[in-house]
Amino acid sequence: QVQLVESGGRLVQAGDSLRLSCTASGGTFSSYTMGWFRQAPGKEREFVAQIRWDALVYADSVKDRFTISRDNAKNTVYLQMNSLKSEDTAVYYCAARSPASSSFDYWGQGTQVTVSS
Repeated sequence: QVQLVESGGRLVQAGDSLRLSCTASGGTFSSYTMGWFRQAPGKEREFVAQIRWDALVYADSVKDRFTISRDNAKNTVYLQMNSLKSEDTAVYYCAARSPASSSFDYWGQGTQVTVSS
């Protein structure tokens, strides 16, 4: 069983930068595809970014503004968010997908990011 704990969410101003962290425990972190998702009020959860080995995938809405990275020695995945916009306001979730799975198996509790304009 993998446990994921996100941190770093807070209230920021439009145009600011913020880095989210997600630390995993209970699994072989380096073998997992790690992802970030977000859910805004009244909307469905949406994909933000994922990282598998060195392969990175981003949603069009965050491409060129957000960067996902990982530190396998620390069992941590990061989401660097630059040029934040009010529409980035959401609860951000970290997720992990095991090599044998076709979907994300494990989810964190979420961290709130609020961008004030």
